[in-house]
Amino acid sequence: MQKRTRYALGLALVAAVVVGAGAAARQDAVKTHIGHVTTGFQGTPNGQGLLPTALGEAKVAAQHAALAMKSEGNLDQMKLHVGHVLHALDPSAEPKGPGLGYGLARAAQGVAQHIQLAAKSDGASKNVMTHSTHVATSAENVVKWSAEIVAMAKEVRAATDAKAAAGHVAHINMLAQQIVAGVDADKNGQVGWQAGEGGLQQAETHMNLLLKGEGVAQ
Repeated sequence: MQKRTRYALGLALVAAVVVGAGAAARQDAVKTHIGHVTTGFQGTPNGQGLLPTALGEAKVAAQHAALAMKSEGNLDQMKLHVGHVLHALDPSAEPKGPGLGYGLARAAQGVAQHIQLAAKSDGASKNVMTHSTHVATSAENVVKWSAEIVAMAKEVRAATDAKAAAGHVAHINMLAQQIVAGVDADKNGQVGWQAGEGGLQQAETHMNLLLKGEGVAQ
């Protein structure tokens, strides 16, 4: 009888260990994808997270979009600064420039992908699932706006008339600024995370809320 009892207790202990290991593995998958967004991802500058990479590239793009605006009337200067914007967004389209060399569009797409993978992983909390939607939606806005800028940047670089190029430059500058700060598209007095509104600041805000909800110190 004692042997059977010890055997049953042993089986229960093994089962508990297996269940615990499985739960830990599931939680590790969530943490891994969150880490890719926030702290480290292979191939990024210095191996930093995808969101910091996107923010760094966006800062360069916004700065040079504004400089292109100030160069109105000077086609060569507009083309120069728009080329720098293009490099920050997509180095495959413009390999030289002051950006980080990774590309804003690629980094933002990575943010959306990995935060969604975190939410879809077994063991993801309600907090992760909720805020991942907010982060991913804002990041996807950035990808869309980046594609629009790339298309217009190519128009500027092909332009032969400063006045014609200036209209594209103004739109590029508007989009580059809202990539960072978002835009109050529905005119309700605030910028949300929703489609067409959220930019990288909103993605960062909701990423921080996600981390706070998971008990991760900022």
